[in-house]
Amino acid sequence: MDNAFTRWRASVRRTKTGRLAFKIAAAVLGGFFVILGMVAIVLPGPLTIPPILLGVWIWSTEFAWAERLRVRAMASARDAWETAQKNPIRSAVIAGIGILMAIAGVVYLTLKVL
Repeated sequence: MDNAFTRWRASVRRTKTGRLAFKIAAAVLGGFFVILGMVAIVLPGPLTIPPILLGVWIWSTEFAWAERLRVRAMASARDAWETAQKNPIRSAVIAGIGILMAIAGVVYLTLKVL
């Protein structure tokens, strides 16, 4: 899969400054998405985990420790998915309980504020 971006990136990374620029860009951009995901955890709404995963993926393009973290996370996700497929009723019950707890929390906080 040799495309124009891959060739351009390889040419930039041949220089010490280019390698450093990619590392800095990956650190900043990946950090932005990880922080965005962490902020989204405490704010209402969906999409808390995807920005964190995107940030780790960006980091993994330049940092070996992030690649190891990404590989472990993918293995854990794959195991969780296989377990959920083997036990669909249990998975549905757990998800339903989680949704009910979230609804109860929203109702409680709404009534407490009012």
